[in-house]
Amino acid sequence: MYSHRDREGGPLDRKRISDVLDKHLEKSPSSTSRGLNSKDKERSSVPSTSTGKSQLDHRSASLSKAKYSDEESETDSEESDVSGSDGDDTSWISWFCNLRGNEFFCEVDDEYIQDDFNLCGLTSQVPYYDYALDLILDVESSHGDMFTEEQNELVESAAEMLYGLIHVRYILTSKGMSAMLEKYKSYDFGRCPRVYCCGQPCLPVGQSDIPRSSTVKIYCPKCEDIYYPRSKYQGNMDGAYFGTTFPHLFLMTYGHLKPQKPTQNYTPRVFGFKIHKP
Repeated sequence: MYSHRDREGGPLDRKRISDVLDKHLEKSPSSTSRGLNSKDKERSSVPSTSTGKSQLDHRSASLSKAKYSDEESETDSEESDVSGSDGDDTSWISWFCNLRGNEFFCEVDDEYIQDDFNLCGLTSQVPYYDYALDLILDVESSHGDMFTEEQNELVESAAEMLYGLIHVRYILTSKGMSAMLEKYKSYDFGRCPRVYCCGQPCLPVGQSDIPRSSTVKIYCPKCEDIYYPRSKYQGNMDGAYFGTTFPHLFLMTYGHLKPQKPTQNYTPRVFGFKIHKP
C-alpha cells in the first residue's frame, strides 16, 4: 500500500507528479486499470489484505530486532514508532485535505465513495482508476512494490484527480453542502477583495466542468464576480474539482446567506472632480 504519509506533499512534488500525469494522458487517453502486465494480473488475483498483513508482520519483526540489537538508537526508534503510529491513524482523505493548498476541499464520506453509482463514468477519465480508488479508501495493496517510481507517481496523481472528480459531485449533495457550509462560515474560502463588498465570504467555483481547463476561482455572492484565490497554492487547484454549479446551488439551498448587492461603486476623480465619461 502507498505510504502517502511518508511524503511531505509539498507544492513542488505535487506539481512534478501532476506533470507526469499530464504526459501520460497525452500518450494514452484511455484509462489504465489493473492490467499493466501479466504480473499485475497474477498479483491482483491474490487478496491484497493478506499480502499487506504479512509484509507488515515482517517489517515489525525486523524493526523489533533492530531495536534491541542497537542500544544507542533506542530513543530514535521509539520516536520513529510513535510518528508511524500517528500516521497510520490518519486516513488518506484527511491527509490529502490537510495538505497546504487543499483547504477548499471537504472530506468526502467513505460510504459515498464506496457506492459505485456515485462514481459512474469516472473509470474512463482517470488512469490507474482501481489503484487510485484503493489508495483513497486506504485499501491494502501490494502493487507499490512491483510498480516503477514513475508508475507510483502516476497512481498518486491519479488518486488526487479521482478524489477531485468525486468531490465535485459530493458537494452537490446535502451532506457535501453541509460540510462546505461549515467551511464557508469559517472563511476557509477567503473574502472578496473588492473594497465595497466589505469582506464578504466567498465560495469556490470553476470556470469549466472539464478537468485541466482552468484553475479554481472564488465567487463573491455580493458583487457576483469571480477572483483569484489569495494563496498561490490554492490557485493551482483544478476548477473542475468544484465545478460551475456549486456556489449558485449553495446559495439557492441556503437562501438566507445570499447578501444584498452593494450600493456603492468606486468613482474615479482627478483633483476632486469626477472624470467625464465619453
